[in-house]
Amino acid sequence: MTDAFVSAVREANKTELSRLGSSKALYALTAGEMEPDAVLTAMADDHHVAAGTYEAWADEADGDAAELFAAAAAAEREAYETVAGEVDDHDPGSAPDLYDAMADAETTAERLGAFVGRTLVAKAHRSQATGFFTGQADPGTASTFRGLGGDLEDHLEDAVALLSDDDADAAEPLADAVVTAAYDDYFGTLEEMGVNPKPVC
Repeated sequence: MTDAFVSAVREANKTELSRLGSSKALYALTAGEMEPDAVLTAMADDHHVAAGTYEAWADEADGDAAELFAAAAAAEREAYETVAGEVDDHDPGSAPDLYDAMADAETTAERLGAFVGRTLVAKAHRSQATGFFTGQADPGTASTFRGLGGDLEDHLEDAVALLSDDDADAAEPLADAVVTAAYDDYFGTLEEMGVNPKPVC
């Protein structure tokens, strides 16, 4: 189920995930600043909201799903503290648009789908952050984001392992919706800045 479900979500959102994994994604997330503090702030903001989202879901879930969401929340909280620790007096900003789509998930299956969607988006962004800090000759921070990307892969496998075939039917639309929300935010932000969002770079 793991490979089939994730492959289906990736295939359905091939273009969106490709562009969210381009350097223009960081440009959009930082509103064109593309400086180390701006990248760190954008990543820290995402970890902060993810932690709160998963904590709330853990409180409302039972069994294995509750354990998954609680573990993911703890990992996101630790990641937030690590990344925010690199920024002086970080004050969490507004939630990225994809979390509005995640809020629409009500059942455990839907939340697992939304979890997968967010994880795929986060993996794309962490990969770009790794590349950015490698280019900044900051191997320590690049290594931090590389490790966070690995953690996300583990969470992805754990989440999909909980989905039955019937659950997957309910989960996939939410996974797609979360990726779409992230992409629409990316697309709209770049257009507002006068940047063509379509070419992958």
